[in-house]
Amino acid sequence: MRIAVVDVGTNTTRLYVAEVNDAAITREITRVSTVTRLGAGVDASGRLAQDALAREYAALTEYRATLDLAPVDRAVAVMTSAVRDASNGQELADTISTRFGIEAHIVSGDEEAQMTYLGATSDLDPDLSDAAHPILVVDIGGGSTELVIGHGDHLDFHVSTQAGVVRQADRHITHDPPTVAELDATGADVRAILEAAVPPEHRTGVTRALGVAGTPTALAAIAQELEPYDPKRVHGYRVTTAERDAIFARLRMLTLAELQNVRGLHPARANVILPGIVILAEVMKLFNLDAVEASEHDILRGAALTYSRG
Repeated sequence: MRIAVVDVGTNTTRLYVAEVNDAAITREITRVSTVTRLGAGVDASGRLAQDALAREYAALTEYRATLDLAPVDRAVAVMTSAVRDASNGQELADTISTRFGIEAHIVSGDEEAQMTYLGATSDLDPDLSDAAHPILVVDIGGGSTELVIGHGDHLDFHVSTQAGVVRQADRHITHDPPTVAELDATGADVRAILEAAVPPEHRTGVTRALGVAGTPTALAAIAQELEPYDPKRVHGYRVTTAERDAIFARLRMLTLAELQNVRGLHPARANVILPGIVILAEVMKLFNLDAVEASEHDILRGAALTYSRG
Protein backbone atom coordinates (compact mmCIF):
# COMPACT_ATOMS: atom_id res chain seq x y z
CA MET A 1 0.00 0.00 0.00
CA ARG A 2 0.99 3.62 -0.45
CA ILE A 3 0.83 5.61 2.78
CA ALA A 4 1.44 9.25 3.63
CA VAL A 5 2.60 10.31 7.09
CA VAL A 6 2.64 13.90 8.32
CA ASP A 7 4.78 14.33 11.42
CA VAL A 8 3.51 17.44 13.21
CA GLY A 9 6.46 18.18 15.45
CA THR A 10 7.24 20.98 17.86
CA ASN A 11 9.79 22.60 15.55
CA THR A 12 9.28 20.92 12.19
CA THR A 13 6.41 19.46 10.19
CA ARG A 14 7.32 16.77 7.67
CA LEU A 15 5.58 14.85 4.90
CA TYR A 16 6.62 11.30 4.06
CA VAL A 17 5.10 9.11 1.37
CA ALA A 18 6.18 5.49 1.02
CA GLU A 19 5.15 2.13 -0.33
CA VAL A 20 4.81 -0.58 2.30
CA ASN A 21 4.62 -4.24 1.37
CA ASP A 22 4.89 -7.28 3.64
CA ALA A 23 5.58 -5.07 6.68
CA ALA A 24 8.57 -3.39 5.05
CA ILE A 25 9.26 -0.04 3.39
CA THR A 26 9.87 -0.97 -0.23
CA ARG A 27 10.02 2.50 -1.75
CA GLU A 28 10.34 6.03 -0.41
CA ILE A 29 8.50 8.43 -2.70
CA THR A 30 8.35 11.81 -0.98
CA ARG A 31 10.12 13.42 1.97
CA VAL A 32 9.54 17.12 2.65
CA SER A 33 10.38 19.17 5.74
CA THR A 34 9.08 22.58 6.81
CA VAL A 35 10.17 24.45 9.93
CA THR A 36 6.96 25.76 11.51
CA ARG A 37 8.02 26.26 15.17
CA LEU A 38 4.55 25.13 16.16
CA GLY A 39 5.58 24.73 19.78
CA ALA A 40 7.13 28.17 20.25
CA GLY A 41 5.92 29.51 23.59
CA VAL A 42 3.91 26.41 24.55
CA ASP A 43 6.13 25.70 27.55
CA ALA A 44 5.20 29.07 29.06
CA SER A 45 1.63 29.63 27.82
CA GLY A 46 0.29 26.10 27.56
CA ARG A 47 -1.29 26.92 24.18
CA LEU A 48 -0.38 26.80 20.50
CA ALA A 49 -0.02 30.42 19.39
CA GLN A 50 -2.08 31.79 16.51
CA ASP A 51 0.96 32.76 14.44
CA ALA A 52 2.39 29.27 14.94
CA LEU A 53 -0.91 27.72 13.84
CA ALA A 54 -0.88 29.94 10.75
CA ARG A 55 2.58 28.60 9.82
CA GLU A 56 1.34 25.06 10.44
CA TYR A 57 -1.73 25.49 8.24
CA ALA A 58 0.40 26.96 5.45
CA ALA A 59 2.63 23.87 5.49
CA LEU A 60 -0.35 21.51 5.61
CA THR A 61 -1.97 23.29 2.67
CA GLU A 62 1.14 22.60 0.58
CA TYR A 63 1.24 18.97 1.73
CA ARG A 64 -2.45 18.47 0.91
CA ALA A 65 -1.83 19.81 -2.60
CA THR A 66 1.02 17.31 -3.02
CA LEU A 67 -1.22 14.43 -1.95
CA ASP A 68 -4.01 15.58 -4.26
CA LEU A 69 -1.62 15.27 -7.21
CA ALA A 70 -0.49 11.78 -6.20
CA PRO A 71 -3.25 10.05 -4.19
CA VAL A 72 -2.36 7.57 -1.46
CA ASP A 73 -4.22 4.67 0.12
CA ARG A 74 -4.06 6.22 3.57
CA ALA A 75 -2.91 9.54 5.00
CA VAL A 76 -2.22 9.98 8.71
CA ALA A 77 -0.80 12.73 10.88
CA VAL A 78 1.08 12.03 14.08
CA MET A 79 1.28 14.86 16.60
CA THR A 80 3.81 14.81 19.37
CA SER A 81 5.03 16.91 22.29
CA ALA A 82 3.74 20.42 21.47
CA VAL A 83 0.25 19.20 20.64
CA ARG A 84 0.17 16.82 23.61
CA ASP A 85 1.05 19.66 25.96
CA ALA A 86 -1.17 22.38 24.48
CA SER A 87 -4.66 23.04 25.81
CA ASN A 88 -5.82 23.67 22.23
CA GLY A 89 -4.00 20.67 20.75
CA GLN A 90 -7.20 18.75 20.12
CA GLU A 91 -8.53 21.70 18.11
CA LEU A 92 -5.54 21.40 15.79
CA ALA A 93 -6.10 17.66 15.47
CA ASP A 94 -9.76 18.22 14.57
CA THR A 95 -8.79 20.82 11.96
CA ILE A 96 -6.26 18.48 10.36
CA SER A 97 -8.96 15.83 10.05
CA THR A 98 -11.80 18.03 8.78
CA ARG A 99 -10.02 20.72 6.78
CA PHE A 100 -7.17 18.69 5.32
CA GLY A 101 -8.70 15.22 5.19
CA ILE A 102 -5.83 13.58 7.05
CA GLU A 103 -6.38 11.16 9.95
CA ALA A 104 -5.06 12.93 13.02
CA HIS A 105 -3.46 11.03 15.89
CA ILE A 106 -2.15 12.73 19.03
CA VAL A 107 0.35 10.07 20.06
CA SER A 108 1.48 9.46 23.60
CA GLY A 109 5.11 9.63 24.58
CA ASP A 110 5.20 5.83 24.71
CA GLU A 111 3.72 5.51 21.22
CA GLU A 112 6.17 8.08 19.90
CA ALA A 113 9.08 6.14 21.38
CA GLN A 114 7.86 2.84 19.94
CA MET A 115 7.40 4.25 16.42
CA THR A 116 10.76 6.01 16.58
CA TYR A 117 12.54 2.78 17.53
CA LEU A 118 10.69 0.85 14.83
CA GLY A 119 11.64 3.40 12.19
CA ALA A 120 15.28 3.68 13.23
CA THR A 121 15.89 -0.07 13.40
CA SER A 122 13.63 -1.26 10.58
CA ASP A 123 16.51 -1.81 8.15
CA LEU A 124 19.01 -3.19 10.67
CA ASP A 125 19.97 -6.84 10.97
CA PRO A 126 18.11 -7.98 14.13
CA ASP A 127 20.98 -10.35 14.90
CA LEU A 128 23.36 -7.41 15.44
CA SER A 129 21.84 -6.68 18.86
CA ASP A 130 20.80 -8.88 21.74
CA ALA A 131 19.91 -8.47 25.38
CA ALA A 132 23.59 -8.09 26.26
CA HIS A 133 24.27 -5.59 23.44
CA PRO A 134 21.27 -3.28 23.24
CA ILE A 135 20.81 -0.32 20.90
CA LEU A 136 19.86 3.16 22.07
CA VAL A 137 17.72 5.33 19.78
CA VAL A 138 17.79 9.05 20.57
CA ASP A 139 15.16 11.37 19.09
CA ILE A 140 15.76 15.01 20.03
CA GLY A 141 12.65 16.94 19.11
CA GLY A 142 11.42 20.45 19.66
CA GLY A 143 9.49 19.75 22.84
CA SER A 144 10.70 16.35 23.99
CA THR A 145 13.51 13.86 23.68
CA GLU A 146 12.67 10.18 23.30
CA LEU A 147 15.12 7.58 24.54
CA VAL A 148 14.51 3.99 23.52
CA ILE A 149 16.67 0.99 24.38
CA GLY A 150 16.06 -2.34 22.69
CA HIS A 151 17.47 -5.37 20.99
CA GLY A 152 16.11 -6.84 17.78
CA ASP A 153 12.47 -5.82 17.67
CA HIS A 154 12.12 -5.90 21.47
CA LEU A 155 11.97 -2.72 23.55
CA ASP A 156 13.76 -2.97 26.90
CA PHE A 157 13.16 0.60 28.06
CA HIS A 158 11.66 3.77 26.67
CA VAL A 159 10.85 7.20 28.00
CA SER A 160 9.70 10.53 26.63
CA THR A 161 11.35 13.43 28.47
CA GLN A 162 10.54 17.12 28.65
CA ALA A 163 13.82 18.12 27.04
CA GLY A 164 13.55 19.63 23.58
CA VAL A 165 15.36 22.20 21.46
CA VAL A 166 12.46 24.69 21.37
CA ARG A 167 11.42 24.09 24.98
CA GLN A 168 14.92 24.59 26.41
CA ALA A 169 15.66 27.55 24.12
CA ASP A 170 12.46 29.24 25.31
CA ARG A 171 13.38 28.56 28.92
CA HIS A 172 17.01 29.64 28.98
CA ILE A 173 18.28 31.48 25.91
CA THR A 174 17.63 35.18 25.40
CA HIS A 175 20.95 36.55 24.09
CA ASP A 176 22.47 36.36 20.60
CA PRO A 177 24.82 34.59 20.76
CA PRO A 178 23.82 32.75 23.93
CA THR A 179 25.88 33.48 27.02
CA VAL A 180 27.95 30.85 28.78
CA ALA A 181 25.52 31.06 31.70
CA GLU A 182 22.53 30.41 29.44
CA LEU A 183 24.11 27.36 27.83
CA ASP A 184 25.25 26.06 31.23
CA ALA A 185 21.70 26.51 32.57
CA THR A 186 20.36 24.61 29.57
CA GLY A 187 22.77 21.76 30.27
CA ALA A 188 21.90 21.64 33.96
CA ASP A 189 18.18 21.60 33.17
CA VAL A 190 18.55 18.77 30.65
CA ARG A 191 20.86 16.80 32.93
CA ALA A 192 18.32 16.87 35.75
CA ILE A 193 15.51 15.83 33.41
CA LEU A 194 17.48 12.89 32.00
CA GLU A 195 18.76 11.67 35.35
CA ALA A 196 15.22 11.67 36.73
CA ALA A 197 13.87 9.85 33.67
CA VAL A 198 16.45 7.09 33.18
CA PRO A 199 17.06 4.66 36.07
CA PRO A 200 20.74 3.84 36.71
CA GLU A 201 20.32 0.23 35.58
CA HIS A 202 19.49 1.38 32.06
CA ARG A 203 22.46 3.72 31.68
CA THR A 204 25.06 1.01 31.10
CA GLY A 205 25.51 -1.67 28.49
CA VAL A 206 24.44 0.26 25.39
CA THR A 207 26.82 -0.70 22.59
CA ARG A 208 25.39 1.33 19.72
CA ALA A 209 23.45 4.59 19.56
CA LEU A 210 21.37 5.90 16.67
CA GLY A 211 20.52 9.61 16.65
CA VAL A 212 17.47 10.52 14.58
CA ALA A 213 15.93 13.88 13.66
CA GLY A 214 17.46 17.33 13.37
CA THR A 215 20.39 17.62 15.77
CA PRO A 216 22.41 14.47 14.95
CA THR A 217 21.75 14.76 11.22
CA ALA A 218 22.65 18.46 11.29
CA LEU A 219 25.92 17.68 13.07
CA ALA A 220 26.73 15.03 10.46
CA ALA A 221 26.06 17.55 7.69
CA ILE A 222 28.10 20.30 9.39
CA ALA A 223 31.01 17.93 9.99
CA GLN A 224 31.10 17.11 6.26
CA GLU A 225 30.23 20.67 5.16
CA LEU A 226 27.44 19.30 3.00
CA GLU A 227 25.98 21.89 0.66
CA PRO A 228 23.42 20.87 -0.43
CA TYR A 229 22.28 18.39 2.19
CA ASP A 230 22.90 14.80 1.16
CA PRO A 231 20.89 12.23 3.18
CA LYS A 232 22.97 9.35 1.82
CA ARG A 233 26.14 10.86 3.28
CA VAL A 234 24.41 11.79 6.53
CA HIS A 235 22.82 8.39 7.20
CA GLY A 236 25.20 6.26 9.22
CA TYR A 237 27.75 9.02 9.85
CA ARG A 238 29.35 8.64 13.30
CA VAL A 239 29.44 11.88 15.25
CA THR A 240 32.16 11.46 17.88
CA THR A 241 32.37 13.29 21.18
CA ALA A 242 35.44 15.18 19.98
CA GLU A 243 33.78 16.23 16.73
CA ARG A 244 30.59 17.26 18.53
CA ASP A 245 32.54 19.38 21.01
CA ALA A 246 34.63 21.01 18.28
CA ILE A 247 31.51 22.00 16.33
CA PHE A 248 29.84 23.30 19.48
CA ALA A 249 32.88 25.38 20.43
CA ARG A 250 32.80 27.01 17.00
CA LEU A 251 29.05 27.55 16.74
CA ARG A 252 28.51 28.91 20.26
CA MET A 253 30.52 32.03 19.35
CA LEU A 254 28.35 32.90 16.33
CA THR A 255 25.32 35.16 16.10
CA LEU A 256 22.10 33.81 14.63
CA ALA A 257 22.84 35.58 11.34
CA GLU A 258 26.27 33.93 11.23
CA LEU A 259 24.85 30.51 12.12
CA GLN A 260 22.47 30.77 9.18
CA ASN A 261 25.51 30.78 6.88
CA VAL A 262 27.26 27.73 8.36
CA ARG A 263 27.82 25.09 5.69
CA GLY A 264 25.72 22.01 6.37
CA LEU A 265 23.31 23.75 8.72
CA HIS A 266 19.87 24.58 7.36
CA PRO A 267 19.18 28.27 8.11
CA ALA A 268 15.80 27.45 9.65
CA ARG A 269 17.50 25.21 12.23
CA ALA A 270 20.12 27.78 13.22
CA ASN A 271 18.19 29.07 16.22
CA VAL A 272 17.92 25.65 17.88
CA ILE A 273 21.18 23.91 16.97
CA LEU A 274 22.99 24.96 20.16
CA PRO A 275 20.36 23.66 22.63
CA GLY A 276 20.17 20.56 20.44
CA ILE A 277 23.89 19.92 20.81
CA VAL A 278 23.62 20.50 24.57
CA ILE A 279 20.86 17.88 24.81
CA LEU A 280 22.82 15.38 22.69
CA ALA A 281 25.92 15.93 24.83
CA GLU A 282 23.98 15.25 28.03
CA VAL A 283 22.48 12.07 26.54
CA MET A 284 25.93 10.86 25.50
CA LYS A 285 27.35 11.61 28.96
CA LEU A 286 24.49 9.78 30.67
CA PHE A 287 25.07 6.61 28.63
CA ASN A 288 28.88 7.00 28.47
CA LEU A 289 28.86 7.10 24.67
CA ASP A 290 31.83 8.23 22.58
CA ALA A 291 29.83 8.45 19.35
CA VAL A 292 26.30 8.53 17.93
CA GLU A 293 25.33 7.39 14.43
CA ALA A 294 23.16 9.90 12.57
CA SER A 295 20.09 8.20 11.09
CA GLU A 296 17.66 9.34 8.43
CA HIS A 297 15.25 6.62 9.56
CA ASP A 298 12.95 7.87 12.27
CA ILE A 299 9.33 8.17 13.39
CA LEU A 300 8.20 8.76 9.80
CA ARG A 301 9.20 5.23 8.81
CA GLY A 302 7.89 3.86 12.10
CA ALA A 303 4.51 5.53 11.64
CA ALA A 304 4.28 4.35 8.02
CA LEU A 305 4.92 0.77 9.14
CA THR A 306 2.54 1.06 12.11
CA TYR A 307 -0.44 2.57 10.30
CA SER A 308 -0.06 0.42 7.20
CA ARG A 309 -1.08 -2.52 9.39
CA GLY A 310 -4.60 -1.14 9.68
